[in-house]
Amino acid sequence: MTAHSGGMNHDAGGGPVRHIPVLLNEVLSALQPGRGQVVLDGTFGAGGYSRAILETGARVIALDRDPNAIAGGKDLATAFPGQLDLVEARFSRLADHAPDGGLDAVVLDIGVSSMQVDEAERGFSFQKDGPLDMRMSQSGPSAADVVNTLKVSDLTRVFGLLGEEKQAGRIARAIEARRKSERFSSTRDLAALIETVKPRRARDKIHPATRVFQALRIFVNEELVELANALFSAERVLKPGGRLVVVTFHSLEDRIVKRFFQDRFGRGGGASRHLPEAAVVPATFEPVGKLVIAASEEEAARNPRSRSAKLRAGRRTQAAARDPDHSLFGLPDLPAVSSTGG
Repeated sequence: MTAHSGGMNHDAGGGPVRHIPVLLNEVLSALQPGRGQVVLDGTFGAGGYSRAILETGARVIALDRDPNAIAGGKDLATAFPGQLDLVEARFSRLADHAPDGGLDAVVLDIGVSSMQVDEAERGFSFQKDGPLDMRMSQSGPSAADVVNTLKVSDLTRVFGLLGEEKQAGRIARAIEARRKSERFSSTRDLAALIETVKPRRARDKIHPATRVFQALRIFVNEELVELANALFSAERVLKPGGRLVVVTFHSLEDRIVKRFFQDRFGRGGGASRHLPEAAVVPATFEPVGKLVIAASEEEAARNPRSRSAKLRAGRRTQAAARDPDHSLFGLPDLPAVSSTGG
């Protein structure tokens, strides 16, 4: 989820957990960065992965759609003169910022930026009251626009598909009933409404609003489509032997990455053993290490958020990049929303 390897991450309820970037050693092992290489960090955040890569002597092109993250990276650029290029851009556009000779590696950390959650005015967390915003790029329709304008059936799809919220329909109807008299404008306001539909029980591990807030953030920032496009872009600009490393924190994103690599490894990609050999599409990636890597028991104990982290990696082959095909991922058909300034 257009995420970042910051110095602090958050658990599902929004509480801070200070630690080094998730799966840092495993990411470096999969990337194999070094002097003379050019690595693109598509989710710069607070620069956790970028710093570790820079320390190997590699050059880093760091992207982030959040202008605050880019501004906050200037000290790191000063500490590594000539090694770090900071670019305000979506990672789906990473091919636009790759050098002509291609990239040696791409790393994507699809989690929530600690900086964004910490700033109440960004509206990502219900733990701190702030405007119902959630826009990583600080432009376009906000979460308030979504909850105040989408019809009940569309809200139900967003909450159900992107948040895997079992009470999606009830929450959507409650939102519609309330917004007739007063629009939603703050995070606490929406969280309080959700609690009236889903009162918190002692055995609940997460806040009742967690899944709805997750769904809104993914929807507002088009995170699933962004990830899919980033994978296709990385395939185009990685050199033969170049490595793509992706860390996810949620089943929706991990499913996209898994399907991409399965297809590009030549597993489950639709090629049949009954077809003539010429019809078999060559693999564009080969596996790097285990197909999926999870956090160690030690890291999971130190940082509860890392328990859901999954790392998948591939090494680019000589085969030509394939045309993007979003049908590979089975992405949900979601409604459009426009900005109302609310």
